[in-house]
Amino acid sequence: MTSPASAPAPATAVRMPAAQRRAMILEAARGLFGSQGYNGTTTDQIAAAAGISQPYVVRMFGSKEALFLEVFRDTLDILLDAWRETLAHLGPDDTPAHVIGEQFVDLAAERGLHTLLLQAFVSGAEPAIGAAARAGFLEIYRFLRDEAGIADDQVQGFLGSGMIFAIMLAIDMPSRFDEDPDAADLLRATFGAKCGQVLDLIRGQRAGGTGAARAAGAAGAAGA
Repeated sequence: MTSPASAPAPATAVRMPAAQRRAMILEAARGLFGSQGYNGTTTDQIAAAAGISQPYVVRMFGSKEALFLEVFRDTLDILLDAWRETLAHLGPDDTPAHVIGEQFVDLAAERGLHTLLLQAFVSGAEPAIGAAARAGFLEIYRFLRDEAGIADDQVQGFLGSGMIFAIMLAIDMPSRFDEDPDAADLLRATFGAKCGQVLDLIRGQRAGGTGAARAAGAAGAAGA
């Protein structure tokens, strides 16, 4: 019989650092805002997807609008940092427009990155979000022109291709790849040689995100 003096001490919960919780909220918010839009997403859903209480989310960010703006800034930084890293390692035969275009496709591995940017760019009616989106789009343009050295006549095509890429993800066209030959042709035309890679990433994210999506959906229903 174990004496009280020798009984094991109860386990002490390890407190998650605030920076880690913040990163989890931003990641969850990026995915949900990207797929459901600003108006279609609640802080309850974000908290459920992140596994963190809703009051904590509000306490950390203040409001849903403030959270969206921070997620947008974080997403824009991920994009520009990746492009700068790519430019820093250009090979002798590489052209900036081609390598950062390839990098843009590779960033499909960041769940919600492309669709979050798209949601921000179509939210001009929201004063604060619209202002941030305009500033962010100009920041991308200046990067392409000044840092990547892409001529204006090429920038238009680059930005247009990027928006089409984001739209294909936003409307979940990859889900039609195996069912509709025209959808498959459109996706191949959009993603080129990386079509298979993008489809694998999206399918993996969809499979991995099922539990979080259910939790967020339940939170949305409870808050409705």
